[in-house]
Order: sequence, then structure tokens, then C-alpha cells
Amino acid sequence: MSRTSGTREVEDLLRRHAPQVLGALVRRYGHFDAAEDAVQEALLAAAGQWALKGVPDNARGWLIKVASRRLVDALRAEEARRLREERAAALTPRDAFTAPPPGAGRAPSEDDTLSLLFLCCHPDLTAPAQIALTLRAVGGLTTAEIARAYLVPEATMAQRISRAKQRLKGVRFGRPAHWGERLPAVLHTLYLIFNEGYTATSGAVLQRAELAGEAIRLTRTVHRLLPADREVTGLLALMLLTDARRAARTGPHGELVPLDEQDRGRWDKAAIEEGAALVTEALSLSRQSAGPYQLRAAIAAVHDEAASPEATDWREILGLYDVLVRRVPGPVEHLNRAVAVAMVHGPSAGLTELDLLQDELAAGHRLDAVRGHLLERAGDPAAARAAYEAAARKTLSLPEQRYLRARVARLEP
Repeated sequence: MSRTSGTREVEDLLRRHAPQVLGALVRRYGHFDAAEDAVQEALLAAAGQWALKGVPDNARGWLIKVASRRLVDALRAEEARRLREERAAALTPRDAFTAPPPGAGRAPSEDDTLSLLFLCCHPDLTAPAQIALTLRAVGGLTTAEIARAYLVPEATMAQRISRAKQRLKGVRFGRPAHWGERLPAVLHTLYLIFNEGYTATSGAVLQRAELAGEAIRLTRTVHRLLPADREVTGLLALMLLTDARRAARTGPHGELVPLDEQDRGRWDKAAIEEGAALVTEALSLSRQSAGPYQLRAAIAAVHDEAASPEATDWREILGLYDVLVRRVPGPVEHLNRAVAVAMVHGPSAGLTELDLLQDELAAGHRLDAVRGHLLERAGDPAAARAAYEAAARKTLSLPEQRYLRARVARLEP
């Protein structure tokens, strides 16, 4: 094994173990913020030692032991001498921290990972704080990596994470009694992370594959722990079916390639097959009772299973959107439905639908981009150019700006 590949394998191993180790410490000792710092120190120690000396047989146990010692030392420093000595004895790592033997049932670390997700998505935290804390504590990303992904200074992201941890002081670790009430926040956080990775809202690149991949990994973890939840299944299916097109979404120079112009031979067939199977599982009952993620996944499956743009079953997609907008009557859902209306009933019908969304989506670029597309299909190049130009001015994504301006140039008289 080369030094580079060995280092990469160690980093992957540490990222997988990080949430399990943090969950074990918080479950045993509490003190989320101090435990998180101790885990980071243990991960740094492991990164230095394992790449040179090899990975220990019980890697997770090694990390928990080292992190526990660091945490105990930190707690001792905050206590008086008498209390420090008492706490040192009380917080000695126990055998419960070792990995269970094969076949012993679900490992505590798996429950800890889910409990960490619920903790990071506590309702007292804002959505940006939930995302940042989830990526740090559960995803194992460094503060610098998260800051780069969201194009903010590292100091700003560090403050955001620090404030989030402060707000969680005193919150009991573990799956909440009414965990079902918080599950939508967990799924929404994972969905936001995936969306930012699949289509970056700003910056020089269209996609941030590491964020999308992390969202899929974490969603797989939730699905493994809650396999009977159809919305969890639907979200995992949606991510797989969407991410399956990633390789075909950009050209050789990073330019955006729209769905109907993509080389479908570059789509990930294995991801499509897995996602389609999950959709079938999630929609085992009537679509009328399906949740939003199941419906979005079903729409993605119709797109992915079409051999060509012309073979896409737009009537099926429109029917699914009709159900979706009744379940989630948001402007983005209505915007996507307007495209389906245009594909089934013609661009004029789609433009009529867009007029109803002007007030809600005027600030963003997507309404103008869709309007330009439908106007171009309707045979009005001048109006389409104006819409594309308006969209290009509003988006912060450089690849999207270049794509929209290329559409303008193509329509020049």
C-alpha cells in the first residue's frame, strides 16, 4: 500500500468512526462541546500514528479510549481537586465502549449515530446551524472543509458551530421521546446538504461531489436504522436517482449540461437500479398516501428510466406533481410542475402557470430561467433572451451564469 493510498484509507476510516466515537462519549459523559473537542484530538492523534504504525485491531475502541482520556483530562481541569479526583474514578472508560461481537444485534454506535443526528437537528437551532453541526459531528468534516463548501470564512463557520454547541448545553443525549416529530428536520437537513452538493448555490463549480456523497452516506445510515420508514427510503432513493446523472451534468470545461442534452450513457446504472428498487419499496401503498420525498423520487425515476428525452413519460410526471403540490404546496414545487404542464399541454400553458408564481419567486433566478426556456419553445426569442439575461444577473453560480448567457448568445438575431 502506498503512503498516499494508506493515508486516504486511514482518513476514510476515521470519518466513518467519528460519529460513533462522539456518540459513545456524549452518551456516557454528556458535555457535547467538550466531547467533540476530545474526539477531534483523538482523530488527529490517530491520523498521525495509524498512517505510520498501522490501524489497530479495534480502531473504534482505540479512538474511544484516547478521546475519553482527553475528555477526562479536560473535565478535571475545570473541577476542584476533590471533585477532580472523584470524577476521574467515575469516568474511567468501561467495557461497554468496546465493539459488540458479531451477531450481537444492533451496535450502540449505530443508535448513537442516529441520536447524534437528532441532536444536531434540535429545533432550537437554525437550519444553517443544523447543517454545519451535522457535517462536523456526524459527517466528520473539518470546520475548514465545511467553510469551503459553503464559501464562508473558516472563522465564521467556527463561530456558527460554536454557537450551535453552546445552545445544546444541557440537552439530554439520546433519541428524543417523540423522535418522529424531529425526523422531518433530520431528513430536511440531509436534503439541503445534498442539494448544495448537487447544485452549488454560488461559486465557480456547479457541483460539490463531497457534500452530495456525504449526504448520501448519512442518509444510508438513517435508512439502515429506520428501514421501515417510507420517507427515509424515499429520500435515499431520490438522492441516488438524482446523483446518478452527476457525471453527465457538466461538460469538459465544467459547463452546465441540461437534462435533455445529457449523454445518458454516462448515467450511473447501478445507482438508478438501486434507487428505482427503493422507490418501488417506498410506494408499495397508494401514491395518494406517499410523502414528498417518495413522490420526488418517483419523478426522478421516471426521468432516469427513459431511454431518451423523447421517451420521458411527462404525463406520469405531471400526475406525480399534481399529488406533490397538494402535499407540499410550495413555490418550487409549483415551478417544477409548470415545466411538466408545458411538456404535456404546450409552452403557453406552462407560461400561464408561471405567471401565478411571480410574486413568490421573483427574487430568485429559477423563475426567469424557466420562463426563458418556455418562451424559447414558444417561438419568442426576444422575450426568451430578456428572461435568460434576468436569470443570469440573479444567480451567484458562475456555471449557471455562463450557461444562461450562452442561451442569450444563441438567440441573438
